[in-house]
Amino acid sequence: MPANPTARYIDRADEADELLEGLQGGTEIALDTEGASYHRFLDRIYLLQISTRTADIIIDPLAAGPLPGITSILADARTEVVFHDADYDLRLLRQDYGVRAMNIFDTRVAAQLLGIRSFGLAALLEMYFDVQLQKKYQRADWSLRPLTPGMLEYAVLDTHYLLPLRDRLRDELVRLGRWEWAREEFSRVEAEHAAAEADDPTAAFFRVKGARDLTRRELAILRELVPWRDGVARRLDRATFRVAGNDILLEIARTRPHTIDELSRIRIVPRVLVERSGRDILDAIAAGEAVPESELPRFPRGQRWAKDPEYETRVDQLRRIRESAATRLDMDPGVLCSRDRLEAIARMQPRTLDDLREVPGVRNWQIEALGADLLTQLQN
Repeated sequence: MPANPTARYIDRADEADELLEGLQGGTEIALDTEGASYHRFLDRIYLLQISTRTADIIIDPLAAGPLPGITSILADARTEVVFHDADYDLRLLRQDYGVRAMNIFDTRVAAQLLGIRSFGLAALLEMYFDVQLQKKYQRADWSLRPLTPGMLEYAVLDTHYLLPLRDRLRDELVRLGRWEWAREEFSRVEAEHAAAEADDPTAAFFRVKGARDLTRRELAILRELVPWRDGVARRLDRATFRVAGNDILLEIARTRPHTIDELSRIRIVPRVLVERSGRDILDAIAAGEAVPESELPRFPRGQRWAKDPEYETRVDQLRRIRESAATRLDMDPGVLCSRDRLEAIARMQPRTLDDLREVPGVRNWQIEALGADLLTQLQN
């Protein structure tokens, strides 16, 4: 395969429609998208890359407009669509085209199930094809036009090798008896994206990492600061962290300045932010401080469990079972069974394999790999 493949670049609606119609009913394609979340408030698909066994195509949706053909391709269960780390691409495809993928292969997931620790696309292409990707375009602004030759070369490499990579990974999964493991994971990804709902913007402040450490009054202030920041970012079409990072909003909520001078003395708050938006920030703080005590926000309660003095001991025992199985299977322990899943098993204390299947999030392949050992430990 060529180290620097060339792709057909399509920026006309009629050419895009013709190409996508020709791909319908096929058996497999590789697909990738380029967004601009590092630069823009509203992330969307700014470039769409498709590779078949014989061709590489780059479609510019900014110029070509709506692409109804991509919806038909992804919704056709006969066509396997190969991604690397499908979650981001599927989210953008659902957002921009309302499409649900019916038959995916995720090379990142496949690599993890094989026990490969360096499972980024660049690492996998170097491992299997001795190809090195340039990292300088990873955070490029794909909303800009015209795209440089280097950006287009980087974009085509994201899909050019995915189909042969899929072949290599699938063969290894079959050899190790883990192909059904991968199929279960792919099906879960498909189902999760099909069931996904849009985030509630009024609850965005709950999703700020570190918000749980705030008092309820500080949380009320954060509730005012987040939509202010997001509104500015939307108006400027700029990534939210380029207006004010979450760490800045959290520190403002904790410090609760009442004057421009107090705001400017917060070490991590940039001077330019104080100069441009200081009064708006103080207004948001005042609004949060005016919330009556009875109406202060609180995090939704999680599931409550009865006190269990032996719980931590069981978690540690199950963790050792997982570590032993991970060593035997040559897998990362977290991939084999995540910490939160072990904790759920320790709390529910299943007695049979059928009980174990009722634990939320537990996969059939995980039960196959270490279910019997976990149950034996729980019964001791």
